[in-house]
Amino acid sequence: MKSKCTAVQTIYFSIISNAVLALIKGLAGFFGNSYALIADAIESITDIFSSILVLFGLKYAKRPADKNHPYGHGKAEPLITFLVVAFLITSAVVIAYESIKNIQTPHKVPEPWTLIVIGAIILWKEISFRIVINKSKETDSTSLKADAWHHRSDEITSVMVFIGISIALLFGKGYETADDWAALFAAAFILYNSYLIFRPALGEIMDEHLYDDLLKEIREEAIKVKGVIETEKCFIRKAGMKYHVDLHAVVDGKISVKEGHDISHQLKDHLKNKIPNLEHILIHIEPDV
Repeated sequence: MKSKCTAVQTIYFSIISNAVLALIKGLAGFFGNSYALIADAIESITDIFSSILVLFGLKYAKRPADKNHPYGHGKAEPLITFLVVAFLITSAVVIAYESIKNIQTPHKVPEPWTLIVIGAIILWKEISFRIVINKSKETDSTSLKADAWHHRSDEITSVMVFIGISIALLFGKGYETADDWAALFAAAFILYNSYLIFRPALGEIMDEHLYDDLLKEIREEAIKVKGVIETEKCFIRKAGMKYHVDLHAVVDGKISVKEGHDISHQLKDHLKNKIPNLEHILIHIEPDV
């Protein structure tokens, strides 16, 4: 429960941060003659809506198991991640379109003071990325990780804009579109990041095995339980911020069914105690022959 509250609080932070930055970028771009900054502001606006989607997904994923969803609602989280990726791709396309259009349109060189604004934005975005990515690791949230990379993508876009405006100011006439070219390169980077976010979420939906470290930890903890000789098959699948486990445990083949049943319950309790992010644990008892 604590991890879910932490994730929700982190998303509120992202929404407020992106709203403020979208306003700053938009005003700085308009008054500072930087079309790239305006495009950057558009990305921040899409970030707001994607963060709201993540918030919805996290809250929906918190719902307990019911008759129709015996394993809970955790799969909603990677589904929301797909929508976040769609927003990222949309923002990249919008930025690319605006950049190409502005490259073909003569305009003034951006104002020098816009570099100060962009520098502050880059610093804040790096801080935001580190805050959210650490929280995603703490909560093991796929959608929170996607939101963190939204911050990093925004930061990279701002770095490109900074470079572009610097070139335009340094070389003057004939280089007015340098910031637009920079924004175009940033759009390509955002598309690449979209794939990096999409891939693990797809693996989660498809129950792909991506959890070797957790599997090793489960096996090591299982043999600490009295009566468990070794473990055989172990399947893990992720749903939201929790993991479901199917584990085959080997016990003495001469013990009674009740004794085997008791060992399975002790094993389940031990695993949940030692690895709190395990949700449903199915133990299958195998006789040692």
